[in-house]
Amino acid sequence: MTGYLTAWRTLPPLQLAMLIVLALAVALANVNQPYPQIAPLQHIPTALLILAAPPLLARWPLSNAAVGGLLAFWLLHTLGGRYTYSNVPYDSWAHALTGHTISDALGMSRNGYDRLVHFAFGLCWVPPYAEAMQRHAGMGRRNSAWTAILFVGAASAFYEVFEWLLTLLVAPEMADDYNGQQGDVWDAQKDMAIAMAGAVIAALWPRRPPIRSAARSST
Repeated sequence: MTGYLTAWRTLPPLQLAMLIVLALAVALANVNQPYPQIAPLQHIPTALLILAAPPLLARWPLSNAAVGGLLAFWLLHTLGGRYTYSNVPYDSWAHALTGHTISDALGMSRNGYDRLVHFAFGLCWVPPYAEAMQRHAGMGRRNSAWTAILFVGAASAFYEVFEWLLTLLVAPEMADDYNGQQGDVWDAQKDMAIAMAGAVIAALWPRRPPIRSAARSST
């Protein structure tokens, strides 16, 4: 327990602030929760991640930029989890601000927020994963980027299977709402493909090499 508390106390200040922001976002996402039966499936894993993050970052430090990318993804996920992804009212928000909807502007017939988050998964996870491979596994930039792309592909496939099994075991009557297929039988394949697209873009994007050190970095 002492080691766990030490991990929290020794977090770089900005990374500690990021975890607090994510914790507040999860809390706010459950205020007047519109889908209380499904919300725990969406938000409990995020809450567990927040609790596990300090010791993980103590064991495998990352730069502030890498943790910031992960924060961006989890904030997008938290917003999607509040509305079960399929019901994120971005069209209502856009119409209130501009008088137009995003779906009309892009010609979309379904709620596309889930696709945005899958794209963000590839885009936001490749840099920190590649950084971790360079810092802690001694990989070069090219091999670390390639490994990060493979990670996104494998994680996306695993998640789609996990999501399917979870809803069948825990809440089969809510499977369609939780999975967010919206009637698309190829939803899982499209989700994986767009995650891979985000991963490739992130891997090709030029970035500064991380400091190769096991010590904490606040860069």
